[in-house]
Amino acid sequence: MTTTGPACVHALLADGTTIRIRCPVTGDRAAVRRLYEEMSDENLRLRFFSLSRSSARQAAERVAGPPRPGCGALVAEHGGRLIGVAEYEAGPDQGTAEVALAVADDWHHRGVATLLLEHLADIARRAGITAFTADALAENVEVLRVFRDLGLRIRRRFDGPEVHCVVELTEDETYVRAVDTRDRLAAIASLKPLLRPRAVVVIGAGRSPGSVGRAILRNIVTGSFAGRVFVVHPSAGVIAGVRACPSVAALPQVPDLAVVAVPAAAVARVAEECGAAGVRGLLVVSSGLDARQGAALLDACRRHDMRLVGPNCLGLANTEDAVRLDATFAARHPGPGTAGVAVQSGGVGIALLDGLARLGIGVSSFVSLGDKYDVSGNDMLRWWEADGHTGLVLLHLESFGNPRAFSRTARRVARTLPVLTVDAGRSEAGRRAAASHTAAAATPTMTRQALFTQAGVTATRTIGELLDAAALMHCQPLPAGPKVAVVSNAGGAGVLAADACAEAGLSVPVLPADLVHGLTSLLPEGATAANPVDATAAVGEDRLRACVELLVQYGAVDAVLVTLVPTAVAAATGEDLVRAVTGIPRPQLRPTVVVLPAQAARVELLGTEADGRVPAYGDAQDAARALAHAATRARWLAEPPGSVPRLTGVDTARARRIVTRFLDGRSEGAWLDPHTVSDLLGCYAVPQIPWAWARGEDEAVAAAERLAGPGGRVVMKAYWPGLVHKSEQHALHLGLQGADQVREAHRDLVARFGDRLTGVVLQPLAERGTELFAGVVQDEVFGPLVLFGLGGTATDVLADHAGRLAPLTDRTARELLTAPRCSPLLFGHAGAPAADLDALEQLLHRISRMACDLPQLAEADLNPLLAGPDGVMALDVRVRLEPRRPCDPYLRRLR
Repeated sequence: MTTTGPACVHALLADGTTIRIRCPVTGDRAAVRRLYEEMSDENLRLRFFSLSRSSARQAAERVAGPPRPGCGALVAEHGGRLIGVAEYEAGPDQGTAEVALAVADDWHHRGVATLLLEHLADIARRAGITAFTADALAENVEVLRVFRDLGLRIRRRFDGPEVHCVVELTEDETYVRAVDTRDRLAAIASLKPLLRPRAVVVIGAGRSPGSVGRAILRNIVTGSFAGRVFVVHPSAGVIAGVRACPSVAALPQVPDLAVVAVPAAAVARVAEECGAAGVRGLLVVSSGLDARQGAALLDACRRHDMRLVGPNCLGLANTEDAVRLDATFAARHPGPGTAGVAVQSGGVGIALLDGLARLGIGVSSFVSLGDKYDVSGNDMLRWWEADGHTGLVLLHLESFGNPRAFSRTARRVARTLPVLTVDAGRSEAGRRAAASHTAAAATPTMTRQALFTQAGVTATRTIGELLDAAALMHCQPLPAGPKVAVVSNAGGAGVLAADACAEAGLSVPVLPADLVHGLTSLLPEGATAANPVDATAAVGEDRLRACVELLVQYGAVDAVLVTLVPTAVAAATGEDLVRAVTGIPRPQLRPTVVVLPAQAARVELLGTEADGRVPAYGDAQDAARALAHAATRARWLAEPPGSVPRLTGVDTARARRIVTRFLDGRSEGAWLDPHTVSDLLGCYAVPQIPWAWARGEDEAVAAAERLAGPGGRVVMKAYWPGLVHKSEQHALHLGLQGADQVREAHRDLVARFGDRLTGVVLQPLAERGTELFAGVVQDEVFGPLVLFGLGGTATDVLADHAGRLAPLTDRTARELLTAPRCSPLLFGHAGAPAADLDALEQLLHRISRMACDLPQLAEADLNPLLAGPDGVMALDVRVRLEPRRPCDPYLRRLR
């Protein structure tokens, strides 16, 4: 039996073991038969309800036999041995199929059957199967538990000694959450040999002290690694005081982790040697691997069950007391602490480690991902979520292997740990704008920002800004809102700080009268307390401390920014104004930051009398941006996560039939004709203005009368395949009234466009309203992105758009409505009627659902989209389809 599915994928079992899942081929007959023959009598009876060995032979012929309609199968392998089989066969009702499982006796309780079922269900869904059925003996507790724990809806009916199970294959949040939990636990288990090894071997530590391998070995030894350290060298007896062996096989103990620092040409051979010896984790710092060498390295890791960090990386470190591993070639050991750091660039990694060290923020674990063949930022987020040592996450990721899985993980982790990143790769060069408005609007920056915004990730533009925000979130509470009190001992410095806050999106509100009175009574004569608070150069330490304490305790603001410049007055009296902030004897209820323009460092952490720390910045703009990031995180945490709403009037099956029929014979894809566009949008109940199609002049006149009635006005649009921008080509006429104007317009289009013109579309002239734009574009990496903003002719000129990744939740849909600068128009700006926000939100959900259901939907452009108090309506829609294979973003697999 052959199956339309992945040729081969690798995935993790519950204990972190890597297995291979693939479609069976005819050459698998003997291996499948052997799987059944080696099963115990008891397991064979539970599988086939009898001890008949002929049933096993028949199963082997069925699984690895010739293709049969309505059938599918997958096999699982480890180390070249076939260890599991899952198969289905459709019954008379084509929507259901009977499923069967078999796992080798010595591989039970490790998640083989569950993993096979997940992948088989994905294949079955794409074949139109909606439910699996299975009959099992009631005593077969293990297989019944497998079905129950899948996370899918299951119905069971007991019939004597047998149980009939129906497993619905519809994916919902419960199922995705169950798959994610299994994936998370498996990933954590697989990373232990890398991050908590009991023994480490360095391969490539040369005799010369200047080699990378030698530097890593030195850091492991001087960093007081808690386990055993080995070295492999073909001829040396001792390297850096560590006894060397000629090969991994000759080591007295199988190490959990191998650090590989050999020339690129030798990396795959070394990986093969490590795998054969039983090593479970590989750290490859070597660079310069070509495609063939890289493929051979990854193949060795997959076949031998090794997780891989790198290649082309700085190394990894774990400061836990039970580990104390520094397997990097950084100049200094990372200090122990609570910051988890993962970077793709080794240079960025060194900069972050140095910056954190200057701030006194220690590291829980550090991983330089390098070329990221295997271990990713998603893996590290899962590790830090569960390691019990990490309280702050810093990321530098230049690429995403599975952005939707990353987003889901980050969204969960960010609920308990601040997750900060440098938003790398923001330039337009990363993408070429396509023909439609939608594709042109979907810049790399917008797509990445959508990912970070929805996941609750704090995205900064530079390493310095990342460290600024990390310093604040590491030691201060989050602000409850954006209101900031600015206090200074120099009026000009206070004004600059207030400007910086406003530019960062914060507010500097006027303070309540009673608070102003209280501040004025504390401060020297001549002080002003309107906000910014000018305490004057005459303010002393005690008065300034009382002022700051009052602001923090009163509650009129969410944060306090104190900017201090050195003055001769303070120098003459020996006053230390900084101590007015650090000397407050109790922990702060609200975040407090200090700006010291004379400070050499960009940011420092100052110790406080209350055993805490206060961030001190050299520039008010850095301090304000850090506060803004903290306020954004607080706002994200305060709002409920949101959920994807259930929609009525959706016919996904019909939509998929329309897509399949249209793409038949169109290998490159194409723009849809008006009829197909209308049919497709109708499957998702997307509101459209009435329209009619006409091929000739007389048909156009009749259609206009039918649509607009006597005296009504219509719009006429030219159509030919591939026409996208009608306005630019003057391919439409507006406000046509009466038969004569309709005929004249039609003749004009025929005269100008000739044989290209295949027909015209007529619509009634729409009522007045706000012209908006909504659309979807399928990003090859990030999946579908939903865009929204100002529409009509201003779409390209003003580029007032925002985007969110699909599927939209109720929360992200509302965010999308308010994100563009034009959003006040929707709420009744300047006395105009407000738009129907519920209808707009519904429309966004419907095009989001359409994009998720149909991966072939390359672009959909609804522009203009007319919004008024009585609803919303698409006036013009363009849709492009491209052949694409559906892919479940949450299906468990390694890259």
